[in-house]
Amino acid sequence: MPVFALINLDQVEKIVTFVVVLSVLVVLHEYGHFLVARLNRVRVLEFALGMGPKIVGWRSPRSHTLYSVRALPLGGYCQMQGEDGKSSEAEQQREFRSAGAPADDNFQAKSPWQRLAIVTAGPAANFILALAILFFGAIFFGVQSNKLQPLVGPMVANMPAQKAGLRTGDRIVAVNGTAIHGGDQLIGLIHASYGKPLHIAYVRNGVASSVSVTPVHCPPPESNLGCIGFSPVPEYARVGLVEAVRTTASEFSAIAQGTVGSLALIVSHPQVYAGKVSGVVGMGQAAVTIQDFGWGPYLYFAALISFALGLFNLLPLPALDGGRGAFIVAELVRGKPVDPEKEALVHVTGLGVLLALMLVINFYNAVRIFQGKGPF
Repeated sequence: MPVFALINLDQVEKIVTFVVVLSVLVVLHEYGHFLVARLNRVRVLEFALGMGPKIVGWRSPRSHTLYSVRALPLGGYCQMQGEDGKSSEAEQQREFRSAGAPADDNFQAKSPWQRLAIVTAGPAANFILALAILFFGAIFFGVQSNKLQPLVGPMVANMPAQKAGLRTGDRIVAVNGTAIHGGDQLIGLIHASYGKPLHIAYVRNGVASSVSVTPVHCPPPESNLGCIGFSPVPEYARVGLVEAVRTTASEFSAIAQGTVGSLALIVSHPQVYAGKVSGVVGMGQAAVTIQDFGWGPYLYFAALISFALGLFNLLPLPALDGGRGAFIVAELVRGKPVDPEKEALVHVTGLGVLLALMLVINFYNAVRIFQGKGPF
């Protein structure tokens, strides 16, 4: 019983950490809207931490904004004067224009360029936050080095490591009674042991265990070496300011290219790639695993989520910032809000695409988990 209690507590801590990180990313996304709205003299009715029923709140005597903490500690929202949360951007703009007597602090009273800046400030905040996370990680936890950790990284299906019961995140401490002090030593022993049984001692969630694994031929071009089927995890080394800036720019560029490229593949070949994308279910499972690799990899993962959150919100779909922005851009081009009939058609089509995408992604995430497969 104590062992199971430790395992469950460890998993709960990792899930809580993921929820906190995800909430911070969403709240800072909303703060982007809040900050640019205030800069454009739009009254913010409420800025909330979390969702659901209000636990506690405080109203600023100067701005009259209600700052509240909600019951569900996930995300938050920024409600501005002129937003009803029910109708679309174009519909709210039409209603505001027809009502007359505009208020200066109303979101709908602002120019299209001002409204577009406020709407896109949330995704922009996520992009800036991704850069900040990468830089913070580089300064305080280092960047990837050429050295390896004795950790089991992403695994190859149907290879000896997986068949023996090893899991991503396991820390290998000994092989055939020889203490393991680094990943390079571990990989060297495995490569030199093709066809020879290895008694591997490892630690998982603070619990020591052991398995017997026999390396098989590595894939070409290293077919003469032994492999058991997992990718090594690099160590992180501290660097100076200049190297931290250079690495931050390089990693941000890699995240941007990878995320945009993946989105393009999903759109162009949904039947092939949609099932390989992680929704909230898959992200949660990946977050639990990556925490075993240390704060360096975990912060990179957080930066990736932040960028993906910003990019996803820029998609021209209903309920997203991109959908609101698309109607504002149309208003800029036309000189007036979109016609109701065309707006309704866009909403129905976009909502259908969004729901289908979310269902497909989370369905495949759930299937992978129930089949015992990880997110890698």
